[in-house]
Amino acid sequence: MPHDDDEPIFKRSKWGTNRYHYNPANPIGAALIVITLVFVATMMIMITNRVGPFAPDPEPTGWNPPTVAPTAP
Repeated sequence: MPHDDDEPIFKRSKWGTNRYHYNPANPIGAALIVITLVFVATMMIMITNRVGPFAPDPEPTGWNPPTVAPTAP
């Protein structure tokens, strides 16, 4: 499939809506498809392993009152 630089990056959907989709006939459109797939796969792995922004909050420790240093008389 030869890439043509005159192809638009986005094409209008043929389903009768005003939505657009990436055009794989354009090199930038093909790169956007790959970047999107890598990004979504990375996010799904992070969600599954609960790391990064999906990490659980640390367990709160018990209440520790502040210690008062002994004062000299």
